[in-house]
Amino acid sequence: MNNETYAFLSQPGVGFFSLIIIGIIAGWVAERVTASNHGLLTNLLVGVAGAFIGDKLASVLNVPVHGFFRTLIAAIVGAILLLWVWRAIRSR
Repeated sequence: MNNETYAFLSQPGVGFFSLIIIGIIAGWVAERVTASNHGLLTNLLVGVAGAFIGDKLASVLNVPVHGFFRTLIAAIVGAILLLWVWRAIRSR
């Protein structure tokens, strides 16, 4: 293993507390983009789930995701996709 830090979610350089910050920011941005109205805890959960989705999508597309900012971008994209799918399912 390299000298990179593999922490929570197997993301190099992103620890537990960084993931919480990324989740809150990604959830908040996704909330604004999709015109939703959620609380802080829901934003955190959507952002963390979005980080999982964004990481898997990036790995399928062979885009390296490591570090705070790339993980944040992947989490935002994943959170927006998650909210979009959630709304599509609920509208049926």
